[in-house]
Amino acid sequence: MEEHFIILGRSAAAFIIYLLITRILGKQTLSNMTFHDFVAAIILGAISANLAFNGKIQVTHFLISIGVFTGVSYLLSKLAVKSRKIRKVISGAPTVLIENGKILEGNMKKNKYTLDALNEMLREKVIYDINEVEYVILESNGRISVMRKKEYKTVTLKDLNMIVPGEQRFPVELIMDGQAINENMSHAGVSMEKLVDDVKKRGRSLEEVFYAVRSTDGAIYYDFHSDRIMRPIDKE
Repeated sequence: MEEHFIILGRSAAAFIIYLLITRILGKQTLSNMTFHDFVAAIILGAISANLAFNGKIQVTHFLISIGVFTGVSYLLSKLAVKSRKIRKVISGAPTVLIENGKILEGNMKKNKYTLDALNEMLREKVIYDINEVEYVILESNGRISVMRKKEYKTVTLKDLNMIVPGEQRFPVELIMDGQAINENMSHAGVSMEKLVDDVKKRGRSLEEVFYAVRSTDGAIYYDFHSDRIMRPIDKE
C-alpha cells in the first residue's frame, strides 16, 4: 500500500513540475510547435514519466536532468528570438509547395509531403479543388498557409465599397456562467443598470443571463439559461 502512495505522490509531483516547465518555456510551445519544441516536449515528458513510475530514479538525479533540458530549451528559445540564423537551424524554415498554381515536386519530396497529405490539409481549409490555389507554404510547425487565386478569393466589404464607418471594438465578455465580470464591465463602460434594463426589455431578469458579451459593433449579445426552445436538437 505504501508503494501506491509513493507512486501517487511522484505522479502528482511530475505533473506539477512539467506544468511549471511548460509555463516557463512559454505559449510558443503550445501554439506553434517547431522541431525544437517537439523534441523538448518529448524529452521532458519522458523524464517526468520516469519520475512517476520508475522508483529507481532518485529525485536529485531527476531534478538535475530536467533542469539541464529545461535550461537548454529555454536558452535555445531565447537565441532563436535574437538570431534568424539560429532560428532557422533550430525551428526550420517555411517551404513553398505550390507556386503560381504549380506543384513543386522537389520541395514536396524534400519535406516527405505526399499529395494525399496536401489535399487533406487543403480540405481542412475548405478547398476541395487544387486549381483554386495560387500559393501553398508549408510552415515550420507543419501547418500550411494558402493563398487562393484572385478569382477564388472571398469578397470583402472593401471590394463592395460597403465599409461601415465607425470604430471596430474588441469583444468584451460581461457575464460568463451567470457571473458578472465587474472588471470587464468597467473597462467596456457598461453599467449593471444598463444590463438590467436591457434584459427587462427582453422580458427577462438578470439572474436568467448565462452569457453576455459586447460585440465588435458595440451591441450586447445575451444568452439565457433557458433558451425557450420547444424541441432542442440533441445529437446524442
